[in-house]
Amino acid sequence: MQIAKVRGTVVSTQKEPALRGVKLLLLQLVDENGNILPEYEVAADIVGAGVDEWVLITRGSAARQIVGNEQRPLDAAVVAIIDTIYVEDRLIYSKKDQYR
Repeated sequence: MQIAKVRGTVVSTQKEPALRGVKLLLLQLVDENGNILPEYEVAADIVGAGVDEWVLITRGSAARQIVGNEQRPLDAAVVAIIDTIYVEDRLIYSKKDQYR
């Protein structure tokens, strides 16, 4: 899994029929120190994440093992919205602190 920050949405009116109704998010990857990386990825939103939230994404066959996604052509899926991240007893991210 990888940590990412939601930067926006991707809208496509013409797509594979199996992707109808799937919300697509534009994500910017984050490293273990909380630094925003210059890498972006598009992923299916399974959990209802919003812009500026930090999320966990899974890729490859793991993205297709989510119930309902088995037949969808997905390479990445948002599987969790992050509340906090601690690394070696140091707070890297807190959702609560971000929205004050």
